[in-house]
Amino acid sequence: MSGARRVVAEGLGTALLLAVVVGSGIMGERLAGGNTAIALLANAVATGAGLVVLIHIFGPVSGAHFNPVVTLSEAWQGNFPRRWILPYLAAQFAGAVAGVACAHLMFGEPLFTASTHVRSGLAQWWSEAVATFGLLATIIACSRTKPAVTSHSVALYITSAYWFTASTSFANPAVTVARAMTNTFAGISPDGVMGFVLAQLAGMIAATLLFTWLYPRPDRRAEDTADLRL
Repeated sequence: MSGARRVVAEGLGTALLLAVVVGSGIMGERLAGGNTAIALLANAVATGAGLVVLIHIFGPVSGAHFNPVVTLSEAWQGNFPRRWILPYLAAQFAGAVAGVACAHLMFGEPLFTASTHVRSGLAQWWSEAVATFGLLATIIACSRTKPAVTSHSVALYITSAYWFTASTSFANPAVTVARAMTNTFAGISPDGVMGFVLAQLAGMIAATLLFTWLYPRPDRRAEDTADLRL
């Protein structure tokens, strides 16, 4: 697969993901009549459903990372060429910003508006670390044991994490930066971005260290099993 195709697929997939996240947030809020729980439910279900489809579309081309922490973790594990880290990160951030603009145009919103939705503080940062930890745990464990269920497992995890985390689970630095540019249901105040990103990186590091140890590659697992039989 050519490098250009991979980068374009990664950028386009991330753009469509943000269009789903922001667009469903706007639609959910407009239809919910002030009921935040209904708006969040609509946002979560649409994101999970859209994500599994996007992974199936772009996975065979780019691997469907759509997330800088996924790219960094995959490179760290040796699953992804390091020379492609910067092109992927650039595509993800550019695609995320384009996705916000796409959603705004669909709903008649200004192209970009700084969010006033405050998401800050220890509880929010801890939530983002937990959300990102769980996302990477899902990806690593499923890809090493049951690769066929990875896409659905990731989508289901993200859907649930909308509800069990105080931050509604951004778990993605590109998504976080882009959502600071929308003053809609999915937004985050620019002041909160750095704390979220640092928490996401911490969650990625912890999950990669732990789950690559818990789920060693098949050849190492076979050796471990043989050792236990001795």
